[in-house]
Amino acid sequence: MIDVAKAAGVSKSTVSLVLRGNTGVKAETVEKVNLAIGELGYVYNRDAAGLRNKESNLVAIVANDLANPYLAQVIIALEGQLEQQGFMPIVVNINESVARQTAMVASLKEHNVAGFFITPAPKTEAAWLQALADASSPVVCLMRDVEGANVPTVMPDNRLGMYLSTRYLIGLGHRRIAFIGGVESISDYQERKQGFMRAMEEAELSVETGDIEPSSTKRQGGKIALNRVLDRAPDITAIVCFTDVVAYGAYTALRERGLTPGKDIAVVGFDDLEDSRLMSPALTTVRVSAEDIALMACERLQQWRENQKVPESALVGVELVIRSSCCSVGK
Repeated sequence: MIDVAKAAGVSKSTVSLVLRGNTGVKAETVEKVNLAIGELGYVYNRDAAGLRNKESNLVAIVANDLANPYLAQVIIALEGQLEQQGFMPIVVNINESVARQTAMVASLKEHNVAGFFITPAPKTEAAWLQALADASSPVVCLMRDVEGANVPTVMPDNRLGMYLSTRYLIGLGHRRIAFIGGVESISDYQERKQGFMRAMEEAELSVETGDIEPSSTKRQGGKIALNRVLDRAPDITAIVCFTDVVAYGAYTALRERGLTPGKDIAVVGFDDLEDSRLMSPALTTVRVSAEDIALMACERLQQWRENQKVPESALVGVELVIRSSCCSVGK
């Protein structure tokens, strides 16, 4: 199979997909592989391959919270990528529970899954994650990093995204800006907070202790967090939110206080969910491509399986999408 792959100019896994009749391979690629097979006189022994590999085509997607609409977008894109590569995805929800994560992964291992995509629950230990991963069942973390675990992570450039949104608000004249939402014990919260702080420090703007308010990532969390911030600091003129969903909760809190988002207080989200452009006012946010995350994650799974070594992590690019939820100071 390696000889066929070299002759055809494709990967060994692509040759395997063609031999198994996978429909996700391009017609021209199938033609090249079959031509190389004919020239080399290769005969695929399916019985021997089954005895040798005993491979499963199941890949587990361990989701921290399926109620998170952005994660759902990533999983949908991931399922499409895996199916093209001949894998059958299995999705399980751990609901941000380390105990459930441990139990579900142990059960999945009994089914000899070919790999894991995991968005780690808060307080996931590096030693547990690293012990799970090997060449026969690679592990790729999605959206969150676990410090000290030697496994690849695919996630947005969180620092840059929050830096761009905060700097944009500063450019509009805002000087008192709050950061709301997110759970302190997870890596993406810390990274987005660092991006916020960097922009504020570069502009020589002070950040009071009460200007940063963690919360759950639900709408209710955003509503509670914004109310707490404004109770302490009613002179806040702009809010950067951990996610779009947190921003939706902030919209509700503002209206209940008789304030108008985008007019009285500027609001920025993170993720660019489909509903964000339909909000009133349309939400300014940081766009992250779910398709890019899925593609890069699948590439790393395949690299690990093919090269028998841990691939590098990847940062997915971000883009600030400016809509009408941000106003200049005094307008």
